[in-house]
Amino acid sequence: MNDVPSSETTVDSHGSVARINGAMDYLTQPWVRERLRQVIAGADRFVILELTGVSFCDSAGLSVLLWARGEAEAHGVVLVLACVPATLRCVLQMTGADQVLRVFDTVVDAQGFLGG
Repeated sequence: MNDVPSSETTVDSHGSVARINGAMDYLTQPWVRERLRQVIAGADRFVILELTGVSFCDSAGLSVLLWARGEAEAHGVVLVLACVPATLRCVLQMTGADQVLRVFDTVVDAQGFLGG
């Protein structure tokens, strides 16, 4: 399964919201990693990854999410997930990644938590 990924980032007084669409897998992970690196490097306080459009995520995609958390932390930026599809939320729970990655139901919920 290889849906070509795309992203869109908006920045406002609440911080950066990056919407990722398509597959996050072993084929697309270099592109997703580079895109998230750019978003994190340009972030001021926090990044919300809005994942509604993620159609598939394998272990390589999960690895990118965990890497992004560490990358954000190294830049003094808080990274959280929002609008996580049910299948990906299940993967996060089964692997214990939901204990490391903070997950919110909506972008507004994440912004409220982050003080936006």
